[in-house]
Amino acid sequence: MDDTLVSIILPTYNRASFLGAALASVFAQTHRQWELVVVDDGSTDDTVDVLGRHDDPRIVYVHQENQGVSAARNAGIARCSGEMVALLDSDDEWLPAKLGRQLAYMQEHGYEISQTEEIWIRGGRRVNQKAKYAKPEGWFFERSLEMCLISPSCTMFTREAWERIGPFDVDMPSCEDYDLWLRACLHFPVGLVAEKLTIKHGGRPGQLSNCVPCADLHRIRALVKILQSGKLDAAQGAAALEALRRKVEIYAQGSEKRGKSDEAKRVWNLFCMVREGKRIPLNTLR
Repeated sequence: MDDTLVSIILPTYNRASFLGAALASVFAQTHRQWELVVVDDGSTDDTVDVLGRHDDPRIVYVHQENQGVSAARNAGIARCSGEMVALLDSDDEWLPAKLGRQLAYMQEHGYEISQTEEIWIRGGRRVNQKAKYAKPEGWFFERSLEMCLISPSCTMFTREAWERIGPFDVDMPSCEDYDLWLRACLHFPVGLVAEKLTIKHGGRPGQLSNCVPCADLHRIRALVKILQSGKLDAAQGAAALEALRRKVEIYAQGSEKRGKSDEAKRVWNLFCMVREGKRIPLNTLR
């Protein structure tokens, strides 16, 4: 048995009805060397009671006032002690071989970051993924500019990789994963375990994708951040700027349709400033 300790980071906020299944999927793992850091982000439901049913010294419980998923993940990683880190959202699940297969794959191929394939469940039913969501492997920074191609609950990475790409941006109420994985894809090739070892649920109440408005604005923020990081070469910078232009156009068109012409002009003007090489404050893109 591989004795590598994997730290599982599980943030949760008022998902007591789903948390039990996520926990059960952790306890079912064939790789037994793990610790589970559960970060309760100020839940007001029965989350504590659900966790109290499990008496296992491998569980680390962290409670904080509600600060959002980014702060919760950051807090969990700061408290963990494993040399490998795996993320699990509290409404997702893993198949039993997930940690073991992924760890072995990374060790065999020398990846610092990897993900698995996933099963999509929407409204309680399994659905097929569209071709555009197919997960790539290797270096794919340019492809990741268009959309988020890495799923948090599918990922595992080394502590060394985290030190280079983290933390999650606590000022982003959504698309925080798109922002982090842009940095990851810039610095590392990403491995892919071509097995569906993660079950990803969608269409549930309380999910960020359903609750946070203006996700396009947060993606724009992430692109501006990476463009202003000073870490892109000429080709990467051109690709990121073109992706920013497309997303600004989409956002501006949506603003116009909602009668918000001033907002459309504001964001377009910010894009023009970035295109001209001027730095803009990120707090203008929230």
